[in-house]
Amino acid sequence: MSFSRGPKEPLPEEETAVWSCTSDDCNGWMRASYSFAKEPKCPLCESEMEQEVRMLPKLEN
Repeated sequence: MSFSRGPKEPLPEEETAVWSCTSDDCNGWMRASYSFAKEPKCPLCESEMEQEVRMLPKLEN
């Protein structure tokens, strides 16, 4: 029996507001809609975060 994991259809993307870590040594980020803090700290390194927009796969709520 063979299972194929061939190419899948790409997920639709949309511009998404995110919080991005300001530390040069950290790549942490999170979707703004998943943050409860008005100005969150990075969950990985506790540095300040800044808002930006990224193209990310659309999530269905």
